[in-house]
Amino acid sequence: MDLMALMYVAFGGAFGAMCRYGVVSWVDSVKMSEFPYGTFAVNVLGCFLMGVWIAVASTMLPAKAKDLHMLFAVGVLGGFTTFSAFSMDVFLLLERGLLMEGAFYIIGSVVLSVLALMAGMWCLRMIAG
Repeated sequence: MDLMALMYVAFGGAFGAMCRYGVVSWVDSVKMSEFPYGTFAVNVLGCFLMGVWIAVASTMLPAKAKDLHMLFAVGVLGGFTTFSAFSMDVFLLLERGLLMEGAFYIIGSVVLSVLALMAGMWCLRMIAG
C-alpha cells in the first residue's frame, strides 16, 4: 500500500465529509417534507463533480493524475457522496410507508446522478475546448 496515496485519501475524505455535512445541513435547514433533499443534492452534485474530474484527469500526465485522483475522486468525492446514507434514507422512507417518495428517491438519485456526471464532463469539455 502506498503511504502517500493513503494520506491523499485520508485528507481528501475528511474534507469531503465536512463539505457533505455543510451541504446537507444547509439544504435540510429548509426541510419541506420527509424527503431527504440534503442527501439527494449531495449525491447529484458529487456525481457532477466526478464528471468534471474525469474530464480534467483525462488531459493530465498519468503520473500526476494518479495522485490527484486519490486526493479528489477517492478522497474528497468519496467522503462527500453519501450512498450509504442514501440506503438508510430509502429504508426509512419505505418503513414509514412512503412508497412513492422512496421509489422517486431511488430512481431519481441514480438517473440524475448519471446525467449529472455526464453534464459535468460535457461542461468542462465545452469550457476547455
